Amino acid sequence: MNAGNQILGNKHIDPIGVLLAILIIASWSASLVFLLQWNINWTNPLTYILVLIQMHLYTGLFITAHDAMHGLVSSNKIVNNLIGVFAALLFSYNFYWKLFPKHHEHHRFVATDQDPDYHHSDNFILWYFSFIKQYLSVWQILLMAITFNILKLFLPVDNLILFWMLPAVLSTFQLFYFGTYLPHRGESDNKHHSNTQSKNHLWAFISCYFFGYHYEHHDSPGTPWWRLWRKKEEMIK
Repeated sequence: MNAGNQILGNKHIDPIGVLLAILIIASWSASLVFLLQWNINWTNPLTYILVLIQMHLYTGLFITAHDAMHGLVSSNKIVNNLIGVFAALLFSYNFYWKLFPKHHEHHRFVATDQDPDYHHSDNFILWYFSFIKQYLSVWQILLMAITFNILKLFLPVDNLILFWMLPAVLSTFQLFYFGTYLPHRGESDNKHHSNTQSKNHLWAFISCYFFGYHYEHHDSPGTPWWRLWRKKEEMIK
């Protein structure tokens, strides 16, 4: 059974999956609206903390879209996919139906030449650009440019760059480092060819919504991000 369909129809994710997805999307939206009007003080450390918070919320958008690809937002397929499409679009116009097959190729062919997320080199920079090239499209760049040029007519350019564009870029590094590079670099002789973070649930959430528990995710792709800490607990007993 396809990993993306294995959970559909199983009510154990309802309604928490949808509520958490709404919370992440609403938090990202409210934060962005507030920050686009924030009076930037370049000497105030809070400014940079807010950038990191917005980065983390961007990562939450992608994690929400990711869980939707596994059918883990809602057992209602239409609701699940609509939320996945919306969350992906908010993350710099990512296209859900482009992400979907590539992500399942990653699960099917993990750490092989057929894995779109994998790079034979452990070089961070080479791997990152190979990773981004798989998912970045001309349409995304064009839509971001159009949106930026419209928004700058009404909002400060510095705010747009600092709180809308920069956190999105930083989030790609967060997702890549904790969700791809660390889990799949080097040789892993286990059945999922995946490494995993040591147990520390607070750090696992802050770093990447528990996706540092990556072996656990590959071992149980039907476990939503918000329950991966439980899977970690089960596997270390």
